[in-house]
Amino acid sequence: MDRSGDAGALADLIGHRLTGRSGGLYRRLADELAALIGAAELPVGARLPAERRLAEALAVSRSTVVAAYDELRAHGLVESRRGSGTTVARAAGRGRSRADKRMPSGYGESLFHRITVGPGEVISLTYAVDPGLPELSSELAELASTDLPELLGHVGYHPRGLPVLRERIAEHFTGSGLPTSADEIVVTTGAHQAIALVTQMYLRNGAAVAIEQPSWPGCFDLFGAAGGRVVGVPLDDAGIRPDLLDAAFAEHQPAMLFVMPTFHNPTGRLMSAARRRQVAELAARHGVVVVEDNAYSAWDRAGPSVPPPLAAYAPEDAEVLTIGSVSKAVWGGLRIGWIRASRPLAERLARHKALADLGSPVIDQALTARLLPRLGELTAERARVATVRKKLMGELLTERLPEWEWSEPVGGSALWIRLPDTDARVFAQVALRHGVEVVAGQAMDPTGEHNDYLRVPFAYTEQVLDDAVTRLARAWQELRRHGPGPEVPVV
Repeated sequence: MDRSGDAGALADLIGHRLTGRSGGLYRRLADELAALIGAAELPVGARLPAERRLAEALAVSRSTVVAAYDELRAHGLVESRRGSGTTVARAAGRGRSRADKRMPSGYGESLFHRITVGPGEVISLTYAVDPGLPELSSELAELASTDLPELLGHVGYHPRGLPVLRERIAEHFTGSGLPTSADEIVVTTGAHQAIALVTQMYLRNGAAVAIEQPSWPGCFDLFGAAGGRVVGVPLDDAGIRPDLLDAAFAEHQPAMLFVMPTFHNPTGRLMSAARRRQVAELAARHGVVVVEDNAYSAWDRAGPSVPPPLAAYAPEDAEVLTIGSVSKAVWGGLRIGWIRASRPLAERLARHKALADLGSPVIDQALTARLLPRLGELTAERARVATVRKKLMGELLTERLPEWEWSEPVGGSALWIRLPDTDARVFAQVALRHGVEVVAGQAMDPTGEHNDYLRVPFAYTEQVLDDAVTRLARAWQELRRHGPGPEVPVV
């Protein structure tokens, strides 16, 4: 979807590139826009946002954007016509291969960009992941000496997943209160692929998907790519609200409900056992498939006891698929997830999985099979450290940013913070110029209901958290005193 004319989307795409470089701000902005035009991210004919709107989104002065557009016009990259605004000039497309294809800009882009470009001088708080568990190296070495010879004796294609891993995942579910057999499991390449496979299986063009509001931005892009319509349902402290969910089911007749009952992202809330039963019964009554993503449930046991997965509360005629992963608990680089479903559904999912990649990497699966029985033991220290860091982050924010509002999350790895009377997207641009990158609520809820929220992870060392909050406080002080940006003279 072409969102080049959306000032906020364009700001998300280029705002981080304006930091840490020499030269006038308007010239840096012109250079980055020129680069997007050259890479066909801004195609010929694409309308650029009005100067004032882009200035507001980037938290810079309007004169900065005017000067940048003038620079682009001088080089023949854009043209302006009365009543038509500023568009990418036809001459800018000369020499470009017709095979060039632009990457679509989605709601997850600001969140995923730092993963793509890697670390830099900016403290990036765009994702909440820990380094790999130290035990991974010794487990991998032992696997190579004991299990690998037998694995090499087989063809290596396991579309449903390595049998021993499916057995271990089934035991994991059974131990959590949801009796499961290995033939109800399909192994995937992370929880992200699990959601993508389910989306392929259930969504048709124009179908509605009910989700929690706010929600994880990656799901918006997955559902949108499949032609789905997202219908948001607000939360309360116990999870997604059943009264509003019932109304959404009746009005929109969605094909699917996507929820994160255990340590919801981004709020960190834990859906109660009673609410899980209500949601499962409502979905069964309306004939809606439930997809629950419990990717955060594997290790965060520092808080209250976690109820069994939502599927454990579902009536017999309900259709519930449960997604899990070790990526959050063990290491982001161990891309192993799974789907738990009824046997017929698991068979269908396995066919979709075979079409996708013939099966997830076997060595990664074998390593996960070795780790799963010890997961609680291996991650106990990580859970303890997360609790300490959450407490520290709360203390730092209370001391340095007392105006900010949040509720302590039950689990997860981030705080969901409300900024009083402030567009969080604008603040995020100011924060970038102070050397810290944050995700604004608009990425988590495109309806605009949470535009004054930030997701701020605490999965970092104490020193990084201290530095990050210091920079955030300076950015907040600048925004409160001077606004987004003074009129900067063109030089």
